[in-house]
Amino acid sequence: MLTAVAVLGIVLIWLFNNRQTKQESPELIRLASHFAPSALDFQRQSIGNASPFVPRITNVQIVDLDQDGHTDLLACDAVRNTIVWIKSVGLPNASEQDLVEANRFSDPAHATVVDIEGDGDLDILVSVLGSVIPDDSKSGRVILLVNDGQSNFELATLLDDLRRVTDVQAGDLDNDGDLDLVVAEFGYDHGRILWMENMGGLEFVDRELMVVPGTIHVPISDYDADGDLDFAANVTQDQEEVWIFENDGTASFTPHRVYWTTNFDLGGSGLVAHDVDLDGDADLLMIAGDNLELVYHYPQPYHGCWLLENKGGLKFETRKIGSLGGVYAVAAGDLDGDGDVDVALGSMFNDWRQEGTASLVWLENDGKQNFSTWQIDDSPSHLCTLAVGDLDGDGRNDIVGGALHTYEPFHRLGRIVAWKNSR
Repeated sequence: MLTAVAVLGIVLIWLFNNRQTKQESPELIRLASHFAPSALDFQRQSIGNASPFVPRITNVQIVDLDQDGHTDLLACDAVRNTIVWIKSVGLPNASEQDLVEANRFSDPAHATVVDIEGDGDLDILVSVLGSVIPDDSKSGRVILLVNDGQSNFELATLLDDLRRVTDVQAGDLDNDGDLDLVVAEFGYDHGRILWMENMGGLEFVDRELMVVPGTIHVPISDYDADGDLDFAANVTQDQEEVWIFENDGTASFTPHRVYWTTNFDLGGSGLVAHDVDLDGDADLLMIAGDNLELVYHYPQPYHGCWLLENKGGLKFETRKIGSLGGVYAVAAGDLDGDGDVDVALGSMFNDWRQEGTASLVWLENDGKQNFSTWQIDDSPSHLCTLAVGDLDGDGRNDIVGGALHTYEPFHRLGRIVAWKNSR
């Protein structure tokens, strides 16, 4: 005879499984997955080396790493477990190289380029997940690739014994003239938000600000326009929230929740700070499309991109500006050359069994922050990361993406891909 506890357990399991396998109507899914073709002409081009393995790129950055005036790409490769540098990507002799030997760390999630030593060359902060698959093991690290000034990089561990780390950002938080760090320790059931005070000589003291699992991104900016640096945090695990950590100028932080929802299945997947309305302050672009924990990775009609428009005084006006099933990547820039800020979105969790489902779209800004969605491409699938910038020096912003192929179907494969803008 089943006990009451056992019956309750069976009921909870049944409810959980049915929640996981719930499917929206085909029409609603279609509306979040297919869009009118873009009038802007983007030419797809593979960048860097071909991979003999199913690709897993977790982050791409458009930078000038060696400061020679030519555009480079950085990418986190979670198959070879390294950071790759594609030098002078817009030139015919562009080449790819590893910045550190493969497998020095496991599953890099994000690369942040910054002169951490203040010596005039660019170093790289690496957020180390330790595992793409969610768990609570202490496999996360904060790594610094120290530039010797000749574009040779030495690996230094700034903090270890962490759960999965998804983002590290740098800024002078305590106004003492050096760069401190903010760390998103995503974990799984357990996680934290930390700041790391720079004590000099690559020595940092970590300080816990919030105990919460699921923080993805921690973009730093002066959100309240008071002259010091605050940071935002996108929390996506037990809750679906955006927080602003207000700095009093001495790195004493007060958290303010500026977005939340009762839809705990929303699937928050990223946060980017950008002055979208060009009024001089930092707005936020929040995306939601994470379906990794669901049995069937169907796009959902509530997936998409939200603009959190900064109205001053840590007040943000929130509205959805575009839908895309399974969206996992966002980047902002003027794509059509009309002087306002457009938005690119990449999908990781669309219905890839159906032909034509969107992997890449752009949201056209009419100049008043009203957006129209246009489909650029349906391949490669599983886009995890995007960046917008001028790759070839022609004055037009291009789009670069990286694909993280973690589940079937393994077709429409790609590794690092550029969409050259030929408007």
